[in-house]
Amino acid sequence: MAMTYEQALDFLYTQLPMYQRQGAPAYKPGLDTSRRLAAAFGNPHRRFRSIHVGGTNGKGSTAHTLAAMLQSAGYRTGLYTSPHLVDFRERIRVDGEMIGKDAVADFVERYLALPEDVRSLHPSFFELTMVMAFDYMARRDVDVAVVEVGMGGRLDSTNIISPDLCVITNISLDHTQFLGSTLPEIAAEKAGIIKPDVPVVVGEAEGDVRRMFAEKAASVGAPVMFACDAPAYSSAEITHDGIIYRDTPYGTLRGQLTGDCQPRNAATILAAVGKLIERGYNVGSADVARGMAHVCDDTGLMGRWMVVGDGPRIVCDTGHNVGGWQYLAPRLAALPGIKHMVIGFVSDKDVAHILEMMPKSGVRFYFTRASIDRAMDSTRLRGIAADFGLRGDAYPTVAEAVEAACGNAAPGDTVFVGGSTFVVADFLATFPHEK
Repeated sequence: MAMTYEQALDFLYTQLPMYQRQGAPAYKPGLDTSRRLAAAFGNPHRRFRSIHVGGTNGKGSTAHTLAAMLQSAGYRTGLYTSPHLVDFRERIRVDGEMIGKDAVADFVERYLALPEDVRSLHPSFFELTMVMAFDYMARRDVDVAVVEVGMGGRLDSTNIISPDLCVITNISLDHTQFLGSTLPEIAAEKAGIIKPDVPVVVGEAEGDVRRMFAEKAASVGAPVMFACDAPAYSSAEITHDGIIYRDTPYGTLRGQLTGDCQPRNAATILAAVGKLIERGYNVGSADVARGMAHVCDDTGLMGRWMVVGDGPRIVCDTGHNVGGWQYLAPRLAALPGIKHMVIGFVSDKDVAHILEMMPKSGVRFYFTRASIDRAMDSTRLRGIAADFGLRGDAYPTVAEAVEAACGNAAPGDTVFVGGSTFVVADFLATFPHEK
């Protein structure tokens, strides 16, 4: 009897080490397993062109927007991102459509039928899922795949591809237990996706981080462009339903994504699509405009300053590190009314720097815990937050915290849900929203 989708998911989640759920014990750096596993499936990643997107923050928005532009231009476009929020299949898309349940089950069946010497590699969840993505994209005859780095770059599983373009959005302190405790150390790992003679677009980089990227690119003969030095627009005007970018090479554009970090992401995206056009990709102004204006509609992107309710306004955002909160904190502080902050983190995150950035006035906190093993206990988080003058109650589940926040919020207030991708995932799994 053929394996069902539910059985395949059970295998992926319970039989394979999964970093998102388990943390450090599931982290498996290095490319040998990925290369050997891909070879067992006929090296599917060599059957289409690719674009590699890394960085600390903004790489998901960048990858989705580039994919939306390529789709609009008529390219059959694969998109591989992580983690997912509600449905495992969000990770693997072709022309915006998630991989089918039958395709997931079929791949796991084929993996389990491989010779013992391959299965004895004991791939991680991420390694096997990545090869599943490449296999599916090859079988669907994609022209190009936009591939988001999982963690770091140099030793990330995705670094087996030979892309037409590398993109590195920015560097911030995150995953320091694996990538290094300083920005230059993290940059060195992220720079590992830079490849000989392959153009690289870097979004934000200053000082030692910038030197790190410039030196790495020069050492392998990779042309490098620092996008935020001269953004490809004269102004970025934030409106109620998007951001208007004026005087771009593609005319006036409306970006669907509205977070305060998005103008910098847009500079990176527009530089990247310009490089793709230079490399022979046939992407027109209308395609760039469509990708910017309909990225969520066309690719299923969720969780980026995502407004899911009004009166009170209910917003969720997956920003989960210092770089993300650099933009989130001032935006929240500037909102009218009381901010009801539903916040949770993973237990291996150094939350001190994030908590000290949180708005202090006109705020009520609801500390919570996502439904994964790595999640920090909400009572423990409440205790840590108290050291930073942040007061509130602890709730055992995201649903209970959101219910309490919505119950206390007046029509002119804001309920914010975030701190961890997994808090947002729990919220979107239970709260009605448009996909």
